[in-house]
Amino acid sequence: MATAAARRYARAVFELAEQEGQVDEWGDRLAAVRELMSDPAVESVLTNPTIATEQRMALMAAAPHVFDPETTNLAKLLIESNRVRDVGGIAEEFQRLADEAAGRVRATVTTAVELTPGDRDRVETELSKRLGKEIRMHVVVDPRILGGLKLQYGDRLVDASVSTRLQQLRRRLAAS
Repeated sequence: MATAAARRYARAVFELAEQEGQVDEWGDRLAAVRELMSDPAVESVLTNPTIATEQRMALMAAAPHVFDPETTNLAKLLIESNRVRDVGGIAEEFQRLADEAAGRVRATVTTAVELTPGDRDRVETELSKRLGKEIRMHVVVDPRILGGLKLQYGDRLVDASVSTRLQQLRRRLAAS
């Protein structure tokens, strides 16, 4: 979950990206910044208070082959404002804003076994029809649900798993 600060940074970057018509490019840039700054060794240096902020920012400026100038400026801003650890939340919130603007919904489908391509397409198509939006689906396999599926999109969760139904049955029998 993104912090309030991460949401503010993401909104600012998103508004800039939208003005420039570079939403997809900025999504890629944020993913690259996230990948670099999430590396434990890099994060430990960039968040180390015993190293002067200017020196930490200079590390980003000294590597022009890593990022373009705008992305380097964002990385330096995150270092300067002690928001390196928020980069994951910023990237996630940016992607949520980009999806919302494009009329897309991200959905996570959890099943007990791997879905066949046909089943995956059928779930994606049906959800797309019901929501009237393009779906970006991520499939997770979790044998603990035994069967059925769990579907999460936005703040909604549809739990049609066998494990949940068994738990409900167990509670009803215990209450009788």
